[in-house]
Amino acid sequence: HDAVADRGAAAIIPPRRNARLWKPDTAGARARNEILQTSKLLGRALWRNWSGYHRRSRVETKMNCVKLIGQRLMSRDFDRQIAEVQIRAAVMNRFTALGIPVTVPLG
Repeated sequence: HDAVADRGAAAIIPPRRNARLWKPDTAGARARNEILQTSKLLGRALWRNWSGYHRRSRVETKMNCVKLIGQRLMSRDFDRQIAEVQIRAAVMNRFTALGIPVTVPLG
């Protein structure tokens, strides 16, 4: 938490379910204890939406999916690298579309 605060950012690290408050003299204890108390007050699901953690989690998951396709570009030519990235994005969009439910109004 201190390393994050030194850079002028806010730590959005969800505490574990069985987390306990840290002693105040521990490094980063104040920020972590505030997050823990807010998480317990609001509930974990509401805290994640309130803090914006759900967006970060989605981005991390999507980046992991992109890396599963391949971590390196095979093409050497810049134009072909662009095409390769576009193809990977199209494949990811197709996979994502398969998991999105299609809802139809009844009546």
